[in-house]
Amino acid sequence: MTTDTAAQEALDKLSETRERLLAEIRKAVVGQDEVIEQLLISLLARGHCLLTGIPGLGKTLLVKTVANCLTLGFKRIQFTPDLMPADVVGSEVVDEDASSGKLSFRFVPGPIFSQVVLADEINRTPPKTQAALLEAMEEKQVTVAGETRSLESPFFVLATQNPIELEGTYPLPEAQLDRFLLNPVIQYLPEADEIRMVGDTTGSERPLPEAVLSGAEIETLQYLTRQVPAPESVVSYAVRLVSASRPGEAGCDPWIAERIKWGAGSRGSQALVLSAKARALLNGRPNASREDIRAMAKSALRHRILPSFLAESEGLSSDDLIDRLLDQVSE
Repeated sequence: MTTDTAAQEALDKLSETRERLLAEIRKAVVGQDEVIEQLLISLLARGHCLLTGIPGLGKTLLVKTVANCLTLGFKRIQFTPDLMPADVVGSEVVDEDASSGKLSFRFVPGPIFSQVVLADEINRTPPKTQAALLEAMEEKQVTVAGETRSLESPFFVLATQNPIELEGTYPLPEAQLDRFLLNPVIQYLPEADEIRMVGDTTGSERPLPEAVLSGAEIETLQYLTRQVPAPESVVSYAVRLVSASRPGEAGCDPWIAERIKWGAGSRGSQALVLSAKARALLNGRPNASREDIRAMAKSALRHRILPSFLAESEGLSSDDLIDRLLDQVSE
């Protein structure tokens, strides 16, 4: 089957696939529709996703459920303060030949050698270990003892983190934050959803989600995402929005310039356009629009914008600053 034929078949079945996928996820997860959509957008856009929220809101359950709906290799890494880089990427061990007594090195792969990696509570481990993910996330490969080993495709890191205000957390380095395509924030459930969730989880055993998408199907959908047209006006809007977040740039408002220490880089513009394309495809629309850019702005930019001391003293978050940018930058 040619790539074009497979792509057309995937496009024809996209609506059905989306509904099946959501139905399986909802077997385990109540509510959180916006966060679920953003996780799926990350997968379609071939990006990694960092899910933020306080403990007890179901971050790990959500990521595990999405992973269970994909017929891909899955590994979970529980990040703790004593986790070492070798625990993530693997290490070489000494083997002794039983007959000759000869010693040799053998590589034991770490849990990063999978297709879907759940990096749970990633900001509870020191920066040295966090950085072990950088090469894998950016280049889909790992270098250990001078030898570079490729990771199987498709490859996703779906990470969870607690808010940095909580005790025992280590803020992720900016270089690593930038490798995450999106940073959804999981919120408390509305009362009606929480009542349903508590009823479901304290009753009889619930059915387990079933796999819906194979690796080949995911790669086909990723190919289709790249083919979704983004008009020049939409790309221009995304670039102007990101540029307006950078103090010192001509399009940056003085009020914003005082309240942002540094803004999003070019990867932020790419993330906006790619996620807008994936959102359009997921919702069955023929091209990305400015509304898609606006819908994805917070998730794509909140981890790429650093509020200044003045903004923090005024109680302003990255989301507040992005709201201001959306109001100021004309479509």
